[in-house]
Amino acid sequence: MVGEYKQGGGTVIVMREVIGEELRRRRQDQGRTLREISGAAAVSLGYLSEVERGHKEASSELLAAICDALEVSLSDLLASVSTHVAQAELQHTAPTTRLPQMVLPDGAVARRRLS
Repeated sequence: MVGEYKQGGGTVIVMREVIGEELRRRRQDQGRTLREISGAAAVSLGYLSEVERGHKEASSELLAAICDALEVSLSDLLASVSTHVAQAELQHTAPTTRLPQMVLPDGAVARRRLS
């Protein structure tokens, strides 16, 4: 999945890649070019391309300018990114997620049943 890499025993989500992927998807859905968006956002075409590919991390000001050029709110973009990240986290943690255990005063572990 884009925006993820393995580190140790887990998966790390790279936010700049997830944000870049979402920006590119929205631009392409609108049928617009990098040149159009870079001009409207007052950012170089090369830098915008690097942001979309997840190679550069955009500042909040730059993200706001790109969102304005795409005519999408920053909160809408970040909500989509948040949803993507949450889905990735669930995909990678669900099989190993366990309920917290409760240790009884005598040292025994209480078992919980899922209903």
